[in-house]
This record gives sequence, structure tokens and C-alpha cells, in this order.
Amino acid sequence: MTGLTAQSWPIAAAALPFPGRLPDGRSVTEAGPEAWRGPLTDVADAGFDRIDITDSWLRVGDLSPERLTDLTALAGEAGVVPTSISAIRCSVIDHANGEANLAYSHRTLDAAAALGIETVSFGLHQALTAEQQEQLWFWTVEGHQDDPADWDLAVGRLQELGRHAAEIGILVSLEMYEDTFLGTGDSAVRLVQDIGMDNVGLNPDIGNLVRLHRPIEPWSELVEKTVPYANFWHVKNYARDEDRARGAYFAVPAPMQYGLIDYRRAFAYAIEQGFQGVICVENYGGDGLSVCADNRDYLRRHVLPKREGYALGASRVRQPRHDGGAA
Repeated sequence: MTGLTAQSWPIAAAALPFPGRLPDGRSVTEAGPEAWRGPLTDVADAGFDRIDITDSWLRVGDLSPERLTDLTALAGEAGVVPTSISAIRCSVIDHANGEANLAYSHRTLDAAAALGIETVSFGLHQALTAEQQEQLWFWTVEGHQDDPADWDLAVGRLQELGRHAAEIGILVSLEMYEDTFLGTGDSAVRLVQDIGMDNVGLNPDIGNLVRLHRPIEPWSELVEKTVPYANFWHVKNYARDEDRARGAYFAVPAPMQYGLIDYRRAFAYAIEQGFQGVICVENYGGDGLSVCADNRDYLRRHVLPKREGYALGASRVRQPRHDGGAA
């Protein structure tokens, strides 16, 4: 497989900056194409040719075949390609909604196939608590924590999704998130190993862990442990400060090149480990889409390889072919 370069690497804008509800209270999903055209055009006008369909904006797993066709047409008109789907806060081991979330996750895989999308990211994080919703930054207070007794349930249900995905030529990526089974480097790797399917890998969204207002694993150790299993990557960064003597920890969103995580170093290591997955740029707060565009430019100008023929390692999971299948 020829390695991707800075110009050919698929970098998608997260739909995270777009709200999931319109001012009249309707969800973007039920509102239909009239609510989709503007954000798709905004993404294209920000210089992106690809978009990650984040389901906090649009739940493609709840769309009819006709609406999926409409979405493909609108994206084509705008000039952006739906390249990945990030299904968030729909944990398949949620004690109240796990079975419904599992069914929704299966529908999301089928929607991805209909849209020609290779990569779907799932997580085990659950809905924000009332206390989290009251904060300026929801990660400053603790939310849901996975119960160790649910480990086997998580493995079994994620294997079920992995089998479905394999049947339709899709890669599943599991998003790292605090206090879930994907909340530490060791636990995330163990989960993928226990699932034991080469089309199920990790989305090493280590920004989700770096932002916590408490002690954290060093970002470099998280990269070293998880990236060999990565097949997709949410990237964002945070400025972080610590005063351990006082037990004070502080983090706020930052453009990728100015935050704590050295993504130049992280991607150099990722390429050594065979990573060739879609990159989804994210940001919380402010003009998130513009920061995402700056992050894309930083990756292309300073981080990703400029020339073909570089040494590409062998990943421990399958990587996208970027032509409708997985290699």
C-alpha cells in the first residue's frame, strides 16, 4: 500500500460545531435536507472536501433510504464527501438504553454503507449528567463511569457490531473517553484485543483525557500504547497546567499546534506503526469550524509526510483503502 501524503491524506471536518436542534425545536435529523445544506456548505467554504457526520448533529442511523440519498446529493452539491461517522453517547452497555443503542449502532453501520463511508467510530461514553450540562466545560466534573462487571457485555456487543461491519466492508473504531473501558491506554488496548477482530481498532482521541481536571496519563504514553491499534483519529488539543502540590489541574481548548500534545511527534510514531486512517479535526468552543480548518492546515503544512516513499510500519489492525473498502 502506497503511503498517504500531506496532500492526499483524508482530513474531515467534524460536524461537532453544529447544533443538533433548530431554533424551532426540531431535530436536524427530522428537519431533513433544509437543515443540512447550510452546514455542508459552511464546511466546504472552510476549505474542507470531507466531513465526519457526527451524530450530535445528524443521526444518519435514523434516516430513511430516501433521506440518505438526499444527503449524498446535498453533500455532492456542496463539494464535500461524507468520509466517516462518529456515533457518540450511544453506549451499547448503557443499563437503561443499551439494547436500543445497539440497534441504532447497527442502523448506523447500514447507513454508512449506503453513503459509501468506510469508517464508523463508536464509544462507550454516555449522556452528559445534569451537573455536566451546567458547566462551561462539561469535562470539569465527573460523569458516567463504566462498571467492571459489564466488561464481557461490552466485548460481546462490540464483536456483534464488528461482525456486521465486516460483512459490509466497514471498519469500526472505538473512541477513547474517560472513565469508560476506553478510558486508559491499557484498558483500551485490552478491549480491542479481547474483541479480537482486525476490522475493530481504536480512535485514540487522547484530547478527551488530556483535558481532565485531575491527574492524567502522560500523552506520549497514551500514544505509544494505543496508536498501534488506531484506524481512525479524532484530533484536538488543550492547553494544560498542573499544580500537583495544591491538587489544581486546569485545561482549555487550544489549536492543535499550541496545546500540550505534540502532534508532530505523535503522527511520526503513528506512521511507524502503520496508521493510514481518516483524520477528523475537532474543537470545542468559539468558532469551532475555523479552528478545525487551522488544525487541518497545521497537519498538512507541518505534520504529515510531504513525500511518498516513506517507511510505513505494519498496523495491528486493518486500515482504510480510501476507495470504498479496507486493506
